[in-house]
Amino acid sequence: MDEKINVTYITLDGFVEIDKYRYVYFYIMFIVYILIICCNSTILYLICIHQNLHEPMYIFIVALLFNCALYSTAVYPKYLIDFLSEKQVISYSACLFQYFLFYSLACSEFFLLVAMAYDRYVAICKPLQYPTIMRKKTVSIFLFIAWLVPAFHITIQAIGSAKAKLCSFYLNETFCNNRIYTLQCVRSEFIAVFGLVCMVNLGILPLLFILYTYTKIFLMSYRSCKEIRKKAAETCLPHLTVLISFSCLGCYDVVIARVESDFPKTARLIMTLQLALYHPLFNPFVYGLKMKEISKHLKRLFSPPPKI
Repeated sequence: MDEKINVTYITLDGFVEIDKYRYVYFYIMFIVYILIICCNSTILYLICIHQNLHEPMYIFIVALLFNCALYSTAVYPKYLIDFLSEKQVISYSACLFQYFLFYSLACSEFFLLVAMAYDRYVAICKPLQYPTIMRKKTVSIFLFIAWLVPAFHITIQAIGSAKAKLCSFYLNETFCNNRIYTLQCVRSEFIAVFGLVCMVNLGILPLLFILYTYTKIFLMSYRSCKEIRKKAAETCLPHLTVLISFSCLGCYDVVIARVESDFPKTARLIMTLQLALYHPLFNPFVYGLKMKEISKHLKRLFSPPPKI
């Protein structure tokens, strides 16, 4: 006797006039996804092939951009499928997997920004100890923590959600984000409490550490000579720019999960798309144009060869 497998499907109800604009959506998102992959890959390629860029700061940039490419891949392929489909549906298990990938990689990015902040703190405030502190082993530990700790936290959240009973099968979003909790009949106390633990461990504590390190850097720069201030500005401003943009989008994602359903659908779509569109495309441009050494190699890569 064949056993029937009961699969729960979720309808993604956050798209606006998808029947009318499906091909416009598809081509725009396809082009953006290709741009994200190409731009991030270009910077990765330059750092990998140039020996003078094999330093901790650039290794963290490689990890960050690689993480951005994975982060985009967690969302864009499903978007492209949905734009060409009559119904925008996803199984609940696949939805939880997308949720896991999206948030574990997003939090990993935050942890990588923490590692970058510490690297700049040691380079500017303790330059003589830099080679001793920022060794290959230290960099490896930072990278290991950046990917393992968020994955562990989000896995527990996803497992807890998998066991919850659903009372709604319509998600007012375009992909599986924090609002999956609105589908549950009753949100368990464990998920609620552990959600706060995740917010502290993956958000507040890393942010406080970053603020501490950059405060120390700015105080040191203020008291130092013009050359030190210039070095601090050149290497820290790109990191701060990325941090501010990422933090603003992260705050939006936390808040939007608690906003009532009467929030304008078009506005919700625009803001949600920025989580997957703006940031992964923004990072390579910031590091490619603002980091002096990377910018120099970019110009050489795309400038025409001299005529003989």
